[in-house]
Amino acid sequence: MKAFYLKDQKQFMNRLLKSELFDHFLLAEATIHGAISYSVDGHINREFFDAEELSELTAGGSEYLPFSHFRPICYELIRGKHTPLYMKFVFLLSPANTEKTLASVDTGFTAGDVSGIFLNLTFRDGQLVLTTGVSYRTFTLDRSFDNAWDTLAARFLSNHGIDFDVQ
Repeated sequence: MKAFYLKDQKQFMNRLLKSELFDHFLLAEATIHGAISYSVDGHINREFFDAEELSELTAGGSEYLPFSHFRPICYELIRGKHTPLYMKFVFLLSPANTEKTLASVDTGFTAGDVSGIFLNLTFRDGQLVLTTGVSYRTFTLDRSFDNAWDTLAARFLSNHGIDFDVQ
């Protein structure tokens, strides 16, 4: 697990809320504390969608909505002259992207070994921090994929011109 301290918060928030940069991630959960507090559970409410929409949303085996569905709402909740007091977003790789990511590194782990590959974004006390995380289905002392995910996340940020410090 690595913590990436994002240097240019305004630039990052513009990329998060006004571009498609994070749209391919699933949103597991979100919390925003401003004038009032909002808490979002990213699980798909199956009853809300018709059969065709539900089939499209869950085609890859996901139980979460893509961030692209929440991004415009999130933008409306955050924009304005006041900075939120606190924010937390838990992003998750889709099952298809989990398989692609695992295949791209030589660690021996399969999609069956991993229950989630995460990016956690937190804004607290004036700092915006993106933290990596991996959740395994069984106990393992092998951290080779954790290290690979840390490297891939750093590359993702760098490739998109996002400046950060690692601690």
